[in-house]
Amino acid sequence: MSDKSAANDINRFTRVNDAKVSPHGQQVDENGKRIIMVNGIPASGKSALAERLSQQAGWLKLSLDGIKNPFLQHLDGVDRAFNRTLGKASYQVIWSIVADAPAGSTFIVDAWFGFQPRELLRDYLAQAGVTRLVEVWCQISAERVAGRYAARLGERLPGHPGAEYIAELRALAERAGPMQLGPVYSVDQDRDQPPDVGIIYDWILHQLPRSKIA
Repeated sequence: MSDKSAANDINRFTRVNDAKVSPHGQQVDENGKRIIMVNGIPASGKSALAERLSQQAGWLKLSLDGIKNPFLQHLDGVDRAFNRTLGKASYQVIWSIVADAPAGSTFIVDAWFGFQPRELLRDYLAQAGVTRLVEVWCQISAERVAGRYAARLGERLPGHPGAEYIAELRALAERAGPMQLGPVYSVDQDRDQPPDVGIIYDWILHQLPRSKIA
């Protein structure tokens, strides 16, 4: 067997075994790229949920704060306006990574998607070659999210909004909603028990092969 043939066989083996099979017998793998959006306002529990989904599925997780926070660790005097600029740049980085990934790749993207227009997201998805998308929406009440944000103030890096943001966050919780560019699974983050990741994962495997970007 030639080196080229061996490489092709390895690539086929990797692609087939990277694909997930749902309980309904449908393989998730295809030539386009696939995105699982884990969406929610700040302090809604989306990052913890995205991490658990990544561990369950083995899919790479790309996090807006995960990209932005190293810059906040090294930059002094970051105000809210500059923090927002870093957020926009980090958002663009996420889609650049997806665009450079091989066909058939699957990513979990952890972000508050509502901070940028829906049309910009559509543009990024098209440029990155994403053909399948589902959204996990973290629904949370104003009271619960305010308490969560306040409890984490001491853990947040300088540059993130402080206690003055809580009133704005409460108002955001009243009006925020999913992007609705594909099937949506809503998670009740007001419950004391963590979400059942197995159920969400099964839903993703069922919906992803048939999803279309709206």
